[in-house]
Amino acid sequence: MIRAIVLSPRNIEADLQGTLLWRQNVERVRVTSTDDVQRAVARQPAHILIVDSAHPQAAEAVITLRNDPLTREMSIVALGRSEFGSAHVDLLQSGVNAILPLPPGPDWDDRLMRLVNVPARRVTRFKVDLALEGGRRGGEHFSGRALNLSVHGLLLESRLGLEVGEDLRLDFDLPGAHGPVHGTGTVIRETSPVLFGVELTSVQGDGRVRIKRFVESPPP
Repeated sequence: MIRAIVLSPRNIEADLQGTLLWRQNVERVRVTSTDDVQRAVARQPAHILIVDSAHPQAAEAVITLRNDPLTREMSIVALGRSEFGSAHVDLLQSGVNAILPLPPGPDWDDRLMRLVNVPARRVTRFKVDLALEGGRRGGEHFSGRALNLSVHGLLLESRLGLEVGEDLRLDFDLPGAHGPVHGTGTVIRETSPVLFGVELTSVQGDGRVRIKRFVESPPP
């Protein structure tokens, strides 16, 4: 049974009744404030938190939840109700793991399922070769360092300033005998002027399998 807590000022069944969240094996708890979220998690841990961008203080709520020991490590997904804009940037910078648009598209359930449990993450340090895709800086090449890694994303150290929402091509060699990884990613969070959260949107071949092996292997 999956337990999802939904922070929203309205009933969202009409928006999501055809998605994973409305299946029989999902327990949904709808609340309207961060206090209600904290009380619900204190009673029983949840697998995922859903924050409706229609909430008047959505970004502030995510910041509060990221600063609470009960909820800081949980996956937080925002429901996007408009085209990518300043409100979405605020949500990504506040600490959400992803923004899933409404109405749901064909890959909506797959993206949500990947976030139901926060994946294992390994502190590490290795070089990443990158190139910007699209936008005014499309094709620009640079390098950075991964400071931690999971099968779905990494914390990137880069002296080149990046913007939330920018798309990247990534190439890196996993330490040890785990082999090279090639894929694409999107900047979803700016932690500091030189630290950026990057979601791995696609990985070639068995790259995610090799990342999983690396993350789960004992450090030397």
